[in-house]
Amino acid sequence: RETVCGIRAIKDLPRPVRRGSRKGVAPMPWFTEPANKALELPTNPMQDIDDMGSVSRRPAKSGKVSYGNPVILHESSRSRVVFLPFFIPHTGHTELAGKIITYKKNPPPLDWVTVEEKSLSLQESATRLLLNALNAHLAVVQEEDGDFLIVRVTEGTASLGEHNPSEVAQALANVLGQDEIVRHLEGTELTTELANAFRTSIRLSEMRAAVAELRLSLDEGVSTESTYQKWCERHSWAFGNAYVMHDDVREISPGDQLDMLLPTVIAGYRDIVELKRPDVEVLNWDSAHRNFYFAADVSKAIGQVHRYLDVLQEVAATGLRDHPEIVAYYPRATVVVGRSQEWPVEKLRALHGLNSRLSGVCIMTYDQLLAQGERLVGIMENPRPTANDLDSSDFDEDVPW
Repeated sequence: RETVCGIRAIKDLPRPVRRGSRKGVAPMPWFTEPANKALELPTNPMQDIDDMGSVSRRPAKSGKVSYGNPVILHESSRSRVVFLPFFIPHTGHTELAGKIITYKKNPPPLDWVTVEEKSLSLQESATRLLLNALNAHLAVVQEEDGDFLIVRVTEGTASLGEHNPSEVAQALANVLGQDEIVRHLEGTELTTELANAFRTSIRLSEMRAAVAELRLSLDEGVSTESTYQKWCERHSWAFGNAYVMHDDVREISPGDQLDMLLPTVIAGYRDIVELKRPDVEVLNWDSAHRNFYFAADVSKAIGQVHRYLDVLQEVAATGLRDHPEIVAYYPRATVVVGRSQEWPVEKLRALHGLNSRLSGVCIMTYDQLLAQGERLVGIMENPRPTANDLDSSDFDEDVPW
């Protein structure tokens, strides 16, 4: 016999007699050295190892396979279970296989006798499955009961199974937000899919933060026009999906300085945004004729943007003199002014009606701008909205145009 696991098998010893063998022949130990000495398997070399361990790989006498250190999985006063790894070379690679062997202890001096009918051989695929299962369950051994997603870091792949993708994404985002992970990601080349996912997630976070900032300014009663102008310049997307950025140019002619110029996504033509204070009255009630009408400050703003539209159409029909990329063709204007969070339905409907009868000019309140930003964030969070989410009547109320 070959030397297996550091144990020399004696060729001239008779094989043990199993149950049902000839009567009167006492079983002899299969592995022995000498025959009157108990077989001592090597101690488990990987036992109680945290960060470092040793592995021995020894060739068999045949030279066809190699054996590793036996690992004692279980041991009692009467039995012992050992895992024996062995390496099978193939062309281009070596396969790791294994065998689980059960030993039974007899009374001295025979002691350990192998019980072959209780051994189990594992091919490499089965060995890897067992390893993955152990690693996966060890990862959650200190956790409470629940459902967990185990990500194989070395291969970077994972199966979601029945897990909610949004919950998985949130869990991964919490992990990726750690400082150590961020530092490693800075020097890591990401796949196109992952880069797009990161960009979408970052964009959504920025939009949520922007909406929260605008809501806070309105709730605290901030009324300085410059505060909201800076916010609108940073977050021009709040004016709708048709706008993704704003121009730095504000002066279209001597004496005519705009608050914002917004290029449309499709054609690139410029539209105008004029910002007024949020503490300005938007509509007044005419009790004699029983209707709402634009307050004085709003009427002045309409006249102001009317002039801007005429000038912009004239000077930018083929591009501004110093900025030929800025072209205007039938531009439109949006005036953001006042608050409407406590308006009754009749007053909101009146603003919608007045806007519908204006040509190229739209009046909206800061609360409507906030609602539009929240709606766009909701669409980003739910990229496949239902029909109820896209009800046209909702847009009629929230978006004046």
